[in-house]
Amino acid sequence: MKKFFILILFLTYSLSSNAHMEHYNKFNKIEMEILKDGEVIGYNYYFFKKDGDKTTVTNQIKFTVKLFGATIFEIEGYGEEKYIKDKLISFNSKTLQNDKEKYVDLEFNEQTDKFDIQGSSYSGMASTKNVIGNWWSHKILQTDSQISPVSGSIKEQVVTFIGKEKIELYGKTYEVDHFKLTSKDMSLPKDKRLNFDIWFNKKNSLILKVTYSRLGNWEYRVKNFK
Repeated sequence: MKKFFILILFLTYSLSSNAHMEHYNKFNKIEMEILKDGEVIGYNYYFFKKDGDKTTVTNQIKFTVKLFGATIFEIEGYGEEKYIKDKLISFNSKTLQNDKEKYVDLEFNEQTDKFDIQGSSYSGMASTKNVIGNWWSHKILQTDSQISPVSGSIKEQVVTFIGKEKIELYGKTYEVDHFKLTSKDMSLPKDKRLNFDIWFNKKNSLILKVTYSRLGNWEYRVKNFK
């Protein structure tokens, strides 16, 4: 059960030094619902604040998993990304997982041209080609590796285009590109592999839906954006 929730933590905050911020200048807020087996169990909200060339993206997430009426897993977290133009200059997060604190403090180091990371499971440097696994940015689909926004660990990944589709969300129909995101290292135990289906809408530059299966069917889907 513990290993199962490692994957959930990766998903919960599903960024790059070049995040194409102009694609998101039109947004003030993106609201995602989190579902397990068709039942809404929480939310993942992103807020955008612009000030000239500076953009701050804050992330709020909370969900609770219950079994036979008893809470077996609970997450509440907050993250903040700061950009100058397209350049990520810092990322900070704090997450409470079943009363256990996890964190990431990331800063861009101009001298080394790398990210300096202090995290609850990794501390060290990382290439600026890495993306932090948040679902608001489509750069998650354009990178070979990402940084866990919960603990700071680095995950290698492979993204495969599946095809063009139409999906319906909350009474609206969208044309989307369907992708598969998996772990690069397939020798990892199944409970540690990444295995997500992602639906991306080019018109709005939004990831509209993310699903995966692990002890149930999970879904993150955009309910509202403005």
